[in-house]
Order: sequence, then structure tokens, then C-alpha cells
Amino acid sequence: MTITTVSSREFNQDVTRAKRAAEQGPVFITDRGKPAHVLLTIQEFRRLTGRHRNLVELLSMPGLSGIEVEFPRSRELPRPADFE
Repeated sequence: MTITTVSSREFNQDVTRAKRAAEQGPVFITDRGKPAHVLLTIQEFRRLTGRHRNLVELLSMPGLSGIEVEFPRSRELPRPADFE
């Protein structure tokens, strides 16, 4: 992981460079020499925040069409609930 630091002026002049740098690690954006903001990829943000995705988001992720899933089949009938 590479940490990059850019000034606000540098960030405003070349946002694309900062976005590319964020692919390698966090980008600290400074105001008057002091860290003020951090730029992260959405994947890194979600990893850090532990954000849970909903089923639609998970199923729409690229590359899932190649994954095979097997669900166990059972002929057993559900048993009645025991409330005692």
C-alpha cells in the first residue's frame, strides 16, 4: 500500500492523478500543509467501514456468472415445531 499526499491545489489541478493514486492506497489531501481529507476507492471504503451490501448489489457484481453454487436437496418433510 502506497500513501500519497497532495495539496488542495494539486488535487484541483489533477484529480485524475489523485484517483489513480487512490488505487494504490489512501491519498491525503492537505490544506495549508495539514491533512484535511482522504481519498479512497469505494472498495477500500467499504472494507474499512464493514458496510454490508444488499442481495441485489451482491448479485450484480461483475464476474459472478462464472461461479457455480449448489444447494443441497432434501426429501425430508419439515418437522413440527415443539413449543413445550
